[in-house]
Amino acid sequence: MPRDVFRICPRASWERACTVGHYDGEPLDLRDGFLHLSAAEQVAATLDKHFPGRTDLVLLRLSADGLAPALRWEASRGGELFPHLYAQLLPDQALAVYELPLDDRGRHRLPEQLLG
Repeated sequence: MPRDVFRICPRASWERACTVGHYDGEPLDLRDGFLHLSAAEQVAATLDKHFPGRTDLVLLRLSADGLAPALRWEASRGGELFPHLYAQLLPDQALAVYELPLDDRGRHRLPEQLLG
């Protein structure tokens, strides 16, 4: 399994989490009972499917090992395994926070660190 996993979230939600000391997720996460995460190769498709055109997002890089044992890889879209976090996310668990600007075609520009 990958060493790092990623969380796409609204900037305001992450800023609030940094103030209160934890991130519980968005309504979909609360409904499902876990935080939806992505492996590096899943981020672009997740952005296209669930967040098209949004300009208020950040991408969190997280250590898969650092999230254990609350991190599980479970079948989702088309049977593909996705990382799911069954715990709150603490701000100090973010290894990096990247902006997700749109390019001139309206698609999110991924950080170089994710592409390399």
